Amino acid sequence: MSMMIIPTTSDPDQSFVTTIPVDGKNLKLRLRIRYNNVAGYWVMSISDPNTNALILDNIPLLAGGYPAADLLEQYSYLGLGSACIVNVGNSSMDSPDATTLGSDFLLAWGSAD
Repeated sequence: MSMMIIPTTSDPDQSFVTTIPVDGKNLKLRLRIRYNNVAGYWVMSISDPNTNALILDNIPLLAGGYPAADLLEQYSYLGLGSACIVNVGNSSMDSPDATTLGSDFLLAWGSAD
């Protein structure tokens, strides 16, 4: 499975368009990533950048072990591929907090195979 790192920061409300190679096609998506202060975790919304139509909303960006690690597995029928949060900073935390997304924890995305 080939994955690419999606450029995120710990800005508490970020929105950008990105192109992700999924199953041999380039999938262009608008991502909005926000930190939920009350819940204490990040959430992601995915929309079509051309129409602004919402595809998925408020997906928790939580790290996990297989098979829970794939944030998009339950939405496989949408053809969005696979995404996961990866701990690259050897953090003792289970998931990114308000300051560690984009540094200690990265969002990786790619084909579902």
